[in-house]
Amino acid sequence: MTTPPVARQIPHTITQLGRTRHDEYAWMKDDNWQEVLRDPTLLRPDIADHLRAENAYTQSVLSGTEDLQAMLVAEMKGRMQADDTYPPTPHGPYSYQTSYTAGAQYPVYKRYLTATPTAEEVLLDVNEAARGHEYYAVAAALHSPDHSLFAHAEDTQGSEIYRIHIRRLAGGAVPLPPVENCSGAFVFSPDSAFVFWVWRDSHGRPARVYRRRIGEEHDTLVYEEADPGFFVGVETTRSGGWIIITSGNHDTSESWLIPGHDPQASPRCASPRETGLIYGLYHQGADFIILTNADGAYDFKLMTTPDTAPARANWRDLVAHEPGRYITECMVWSGHLAWRERRDANTRIVIRSTDGTTEALEPDEAAYDLTLVGGYEYDTTELRYIYQSPTTPRAWHARDMASGAETVLKQQEVPSGHDPAQYRCWRLMARAADGEQVPVTVLGRHDTPIDGAAPLLLYGYGAYGHAIDPVFSTRTLSLVDRGWFYAIAHVRGGSEKGWNWFLGGRGRNKPNTFSDFIACAETLVAEGFGAKGRIVADGRSAGGMVMGAIANMRPDLFAGIVAVVPFVDELNTMSDASLPLTPPEWPEWGNPLEDVAAYDLIASYAAYEQVAPRAYPAILAMGGLTDPRVTYWEPAKWVARLRAHNRAPRPIMLRTNMEAGHRGATGRFDSLKEAALIHAFALWAIETAPARQD
Repeated sequence: MTTPPVARQIPHTITQLGRTRHDEYAWMKDDNWQEVLRDPTLLRPDIADHLRAENAYTQSVLSGTEDLQAMLVAEMKGRMQADDTYPPTPHGPYSYQTSYTAGAQYPVYKRYLTATPTAEEVLLDVNEAARGHEYYAVAAALHSPDHSLFAHAEDTQGSEIYRIHIRRLAGGAVPLPPVENCSGAFVFSPDSAFVFWVWRDSHGRPARVYRRRIGEEHDTLVYEEADPGFFVGVETTRSGGWIIITSGNHDTSESWLIPGHDPQASPRCASPRETGLIYGLYHQGADFIILTNADGAYDFKLMTTPDTAPARANWRDLVAHEPGRYITECMVWSGHLAWRERRDANTRIVIRSTDGTTEALEPDEAAYDLTLVGGYEYDTTELRYIYQSPTTPRAWHARDMASGAETVLKQQEVPSGHDPAQYRCWRLMARAADGEQVPVTVLGRHDTPIDGAAPLLLYGYGAYGHAIDPVFSTRTLSLVDRGWFYAIAHVRGGSEKGWNWFLGGRGRNKPNTFSDFIACAETLVAEGFGAKGRIVADGRSAGGMVMGAIANMRPDLFAGIVAVVPFVDELNTMSDASLPLTPPEWPEWGNPLEDVAAYDLIASYAAYEQVAPRAYPAILAMGGLTDPRVTYWEPAKWVARLRAHNRAPRPIMLRTNMEAGHRGATGRFDSLKEAALIHAFALWAIETAPARQD
């Protein structure tokens, strides 16, 4: 198929808050979309035919890269361990472990008695569970505290509607009645008698917590959230002292408590929600440690309160707020507390004992990542963490918080070979339009000239306070080893420089995210890491929103743009309260149903609304048919409108995964095909780009 599909245009006018907009491709949204999430075969035939035609066109345009894609998959696969095992995690008499057998797509969950490690017991072979399914994902796999039960939550459509399977491990792993319509979140009660799970409503929102006695089919409603903008979750404390129900949106939270020794008790509110107040509870001894932004602590601090008096009035500072030091998470044990903090796009881990002494773990590299690793034990002095950088493979460490002794539990191996000394990582600062300094992480080979000749792939996200950490990626090496530079733009909207960095790219400040990305691209060009018209931009989900914006704002900078499950129909989506994420995301973008200023701001940058006659670079948009987060019609509508307005000969392409959702393919090797397609498109985009006009 050498000519692109021409989507029919059906006039459709929307009047809202005195504003009028036109959406000639609104027909691509199936009125039956909620049912399609559960059963993709129900998609309206004309829409299905259009998406397949788009897939055929994309395949035709990139057909010359098929051998390259196969080569890239082989390279990426060669950097992965065919059989891989992760460090076992102790819990009581057992050690629990995840591993991959040679050539397997999915992991195997198993355990063994720590005293007899050769006698392994398979708890779940995901490869067997996935057999016969085009899509298969496990959201959580947990054993009960008494080690007698095992459960996992599975999704077989990509719609993030999960079924929980529970088994008794004695007597031949007897299955129990499954739990349906779960968000994927569940926990066992500390006494192992119940499972608490989160129910999704018809709009896909986690809205209720139910309790089920093990072995029964009846569910008891424990908590229901009335605010459609709040999502609920459930967890247990490491101490086993409490079951905690959480509810919140992006800037306000609330917790409800159930005593671990009395799981049938009614939950009581720890401290009532206050708009703008975020808090999380961690149990230690007779106290709760609280991670919160209370009292104007925008980069968060740690407080403490008796577990018998968790209300806000009783909170007392434990680790004071320090601007520029963003505390992202914490973990507690019976005698220690550890937290992860972020400064200027790098992280460190701080350990604090109950006597108040502290110790910080902070490597000496330009860009790196430290991640706390969870565990089951409460009465232990062992802390686990992962260290990695763009040049350095992951290493799992165990540190004795009392003695300081440290052990490397596992070092990631690259079977095809990897010498960190052949690579170099830079941390640059790009000057934004308003003078802010935006961090940029760059990876390249030592022998790649920094003279503007090398192609550049620039990745960005910038939303929800989610930071893009500088981690090790074996997939990225396929570009870097071909003489590319790979860069991450740590734009506002993320939290790389603290919570204010997030707020600086949120709501009315959202345009900063897009101008930051452009500033990063221009700085990289000025420093010799790329050249105008020889950059490929890449973003996923809310990062796809950035791709849509910069395609309209500065198409001249880029040879190609990759937008994976891109949020590009922002105004229509934020005006549709029936969609799963719309009410919870009004604090993030604004509510265009009620706020004229929010409507006008979103309309000013929304990718779909701002498409106009101009010369666009080559674009590859990728969607998922059963994606409940960024619905399939967003990239489909965007591509149709782009193509109708494009004034350049460069192709605008759409690839929809008809068997997957937001996360794409789930198998560890199947997912390589999508990564190889993106890399092949990037290489093709540079090779076919118009000559530089410098």
